Amino acid sequence: MADQPALTRWTFPDFKLFYDMKFGRKNAPALDATENGDAVQNGNSSTVNGNGYVRNTAELSIYEQYNQANGGSTHSNGVNGVQSAGVAEKPQRSLLPPFESAEMRTLGESLSRDIVRGNPDVKWESIKGLETAKRLLKEAVVMPIKYPKYFKGLLTPWKGILLFGPPGTGKTMLAKAVATECNTTFFNISASSVVSKWRGDSEKLIKVLFELARHHAPSTIFLDEIDAIISQRGEARSEHEASRRLKTELLIQMDGLNRTDELVFVLAATNLPWELDAAMLRRLEKRILVPLPEPEARCAMFEELLPSLPEEAPLPYDLLVEKTEGFSGSDIRLLCKEAAMQPLRRLMAQLEEKEEVVPEDELPNVGPITVRDIEMALQNTRPSAHIHAPRYDKFNSDYGSHVLQ
Repeated sequence: MADQPALTRWTFPDFKLFYDMKFGRKNAPALDATENGDAVQNGNSSTVNGNGYVRNTAELSIYEQYNQANGGSTHSNGVNGVQSAGVAEKPQRSLLPPFESAEMRTLGESLSRDIVRGNPDVKWESIKGLETAKRLLKEAVVMPIKYPKYFKGLLTPWKGILLFGPPGTGKTMLAKAVATECNTTFFNISASSVVSKWRGDSEKLIKVLFELARHHAPSTIFLDEIDAIISQRGEARSEHEASRRLKTELLIQMDGLNRTDELVFVLAATNLPWELDAAMLRRLEKRILVPLPEPEARCAMFEELLPSLPEEAPLPYDLLVEKTEGFSGSDIRLLCKEAAMQPLRRLMAQLEEKEEVVPEDELPNVGPITVRDIEMALQNTRPSAHIHAPRYDKFNSDYGSHVLQ
């Protein structure tokens, strides 16, 4: 007697859906459930309960992110436990694109942890000064998304911007403002994100990073301290082969951005721009000097960090602006912190003189900041970012692509 077709034979749509799920094109499938709720596929154990919840060890983190994003669970109501087409609440975009191998998918999962999902809470208005840098970042990230009609042909948006300047001048804050204000997927990448001890994994991480960025477009890749990743090639005899391969792959991927229509934008920051490779400088089309704050920006910082109280004498902001020539934004914050610590130190000295412990609800308030406190803070704080200021100006005149206004 000829074999009869099995009652559980799959239809072609069900098989195609299962195939797509298995190789990462869609959500993790709910496998055949046995009597005790366990199933095995390719040696990887997966657990499916009576409601169809997937508990695959390798896919658990991705599945949970899908589940939280959709606010519910995935139910299996297809043939052989495979989820049928047409089920509601499907994610519009998968967390990972379809990779060519399981190894690349594992690297993609590790890089997906560098996607900034929280809100850094840094507004454009909270950054004092730096109007040129803010305007160019809006041209590269915000405007092409809001008005795509105009950014075509010769007016295609910038694919790369380099922010360089003394440390503490606001380069990272500009990147946080992009992550806060722009409706893009933000990748916060450092050297530890793309450097691996395993041979060949570093360049694979670079490739996977740009594949992820194109999959989640519009997206922004922020490379902080890019000089640690792609310094000049060929100058150091001790440069390792793996380092050269990583740099070459990064240059290839950067060059590929200019040949696609995907809205993928690379934002890089460095304190040592003269150590970058010339090929990378060419790919970073806009190179903007983030200088030390001007007097107007310093005054705005002091007014925000050290506000004058109505019942107290006004603070000498003009003296602060005059005495802080050459200070960076980070130095100004340290100066204000030192001034605010002076009345607290006086209060701590009074409390330490008492033998009994004062209850927390009876502790006195900290006194106001006086002119004497500001003078003491100016004596105890020194600028830290003015040493290489002439060198930044020279690099800007040789390689900078925009005149500061």
